[in-house]
Amino acid sequence: MDFEVKRVGDISIFKLNEKRLNSSLAGMVKGEFTIMLHAEEISKLIVDLSEVETCDSSGLSALLLAYRILSGNQGHIRLASPSKNVMTLIRISQLDRVLPVCNTVNEAISELEKI
Repeated sequence: MDFEVKRVGDISIFKLNEKRLNSSLAGMVKGEFTIMLHAEEISKLIVDLSEVETCDSSGLSALLLAYRILSGNQGHIRLASPSKNVMTLIRISQLDRVLPVCNTVNEAISELEKI
């Protein structure tokens, strides 16, 4: 699995450099989120989906795990730059009611800096 994590102030940005976020990757993504969010005490996370072209329910489950961990620690999450296909799945599953989605990483940074 190819991903990178960078920090902008107190905000962590997790960029998944994969075309698919599906059942074959979801377990690894969940593992990374669990380790990262617990060990590093992250309270603000942006998940950059700009490279992800497709996603399935397992991928959405990984994103929800990050949300649950952060919510339990009074943290905040933003999804950034989802493709049209990924955004359609997020809307169909009504996860956009729970997971805030931003058009760009910079927009997500601006929102989280205000918190």
